[in-house]
Amino acid sequence: QVQLVESGGGLVQAGGSLRLSCAASGLTFSSYAMGWFRQAPGKEREFVAAVSWSGATSYYADTVKGRFTISRDNAKNTAYLQMNSLKPEDTAVYYCAAGRGSYYYIRQYQYDYWGQGTQVTVSS
Repeated sequence: QVQLVESGGGLVQAGGSLRLSCAASGLTFSSYAMGWFRQAPGKEREFVAAVSWSGATSYYADTVKGRFTISRDNAKNTAYLQMNSLKPEDTAVYYCAAGRGSYYYIRQYQYDYWGQGTQVTVSS
């Protein structure tokens, strides 16, 4: 049974930082691209960042480029999202996802497994 478990969310002031983790089990982690998405209240879920199976290639939404960094540790079966210079508009539930294949994906339908999400709230 595949499980993706996010952690690291919380309440932070604008300008602060958080690091989200996504622990994966039940799959060959290094065979999957990993991605982070978010959903703010009243809005659709949107792409944030993605990383290839090796970690060598990544891609970011324009709204987070230069502030967020996605990474992965295949030895620990864990993906990360380092979020710096947080803004109130970053407030959302953040989801990690795993998509079979070696490259990175930016579309939700390209992902096979999803976590339950972790809440990130940025106060002004």
